[in-house]
Amino acid sequence: MKEQNQHQEELNTQRIEASSDGVFAIAITLLILEIRLPHTDATHQSVATALVSLWPSYFAYIFSFVMIGIYWVNHHYIFRIYQKTDHVFNLLNIFFLMCISFLPFPTAVLGEHLLDVKEQKTVVIFYVFGLLLPAASWFLKWLYASSHYRLIDSRLSPHFVNYLTKQYGFSVIFYLFALVVSVFQPVVGIAIAVGLTFLYLLPSKQPVYRDPPTL
Repeated sequence: MKEQNQHQEELNTQRIEASSDGVFAIAITLLILEIRLPHTDATHQSVATALVSLWPSYFAYIFSFVMIGIYWVNHHYIFRIYQKTDHVFNLLNIFFLMCISFLPFPTAVLGEHLLDVKEQKTVVIFYVFGLLLPAASWFLKWLYASSHYRLIDSRLSPHFVNYLTKQYGFSVIFYLFALVVSVFQPVVGIAIAVGLTFLYLLPSKQPVYRDPPTL
């Protein structure tokens, strides 16, 4: 009985969802903590001028907040499809959460140095790389779970499973493309990343299941 309870606990996805929600909440909180008003006495600026000058930090904060929020929404969506978990999947989810919790760092760097002409390319490349990491880890997690219906609902239509595989795979490709473009045109690179991210504000496709067998 004890072994059976341990097995059921491993297969249950509720604990992994709860712990993931905690990481999402902390990552979102860290974003705003990175925005700090400069010392106006040293710069001889008014508070109003200093607040306006922080607009790159506001942009980075809002965009990253939306980004993490989208992942949070999709995390709940995808766990309607994941039916169980195992040790490897738990480790892959930890890697994904590590990528999410890393995002506030490149966000802070982008907000601080976006207007620095000499450093603009570096900070944009670093930020787009920060966006690529969760996309790649999400895709890796999906590939493991969906392979031969290892952890997903076996009733799902193969066409629907392939649709999600292509969607998540193309996201990684586009972020890679944005990363390459950022090397030559930082503004264009980050524009591609922003455009791709906001596409995910659209509602996710509802799960499609196999047709029931005819009697």
